[in-house]
Amino acid sequence: MIHVLFVCHGNICRSTMSQFVMQYLVEAQQLQDQFYIDSAATSREEIGNDVHYGTKAKLREMNIPFTHHAARQMTKKDYTDFDYLIGMDEANLRNMQRISGGDPQHKIYSLLSFAGRRDSIADPWYTGNFDATFQDVWEGCNALLETLKKEL
Repeated sequence: MIHVLFVCHGNICRSTMSQFVMQYLVEAQQLQDQFYIDSAATSREEIGNDVHYGTKAKLREMNIPFTHHAARQMTKKDYTDFDYLIGMDEANLRNMQRISGGDPQHKIYSLLSFAGRRDSIADPWYTGNFDATFQDVWEGCNALLETLKKEL
């Protein structure tokens, strides 16, 4: 089983969107028994809060199911427990490295790197553009899944 953790700043917009998109893609290919997917934050700002209403609205629009998710902060133990820790931007990646004490096992990646891009996924908390965020998350998750299927 492959364990994937999506990480953003607050764990209410980008990382939860990625979590539910990835779960949707995995289930569409009947691979749900092969994956454990979760999400977390690098900050403590939103701890305990549910998925952002804008993320929920975009997922509903795209017919992607989601559940309640209480935001949580990434821990050093997550580095041990997960095979892939996927950040949304450079600040996330730096903070993930700080939390985990480095990346000696090379488990920390940018989501869009799987799509061959060096871009960050813009934070809709600031931009208000959940459409653009979704397009990048969709592209990144599809590319990530294609990469991970090679390990199955």
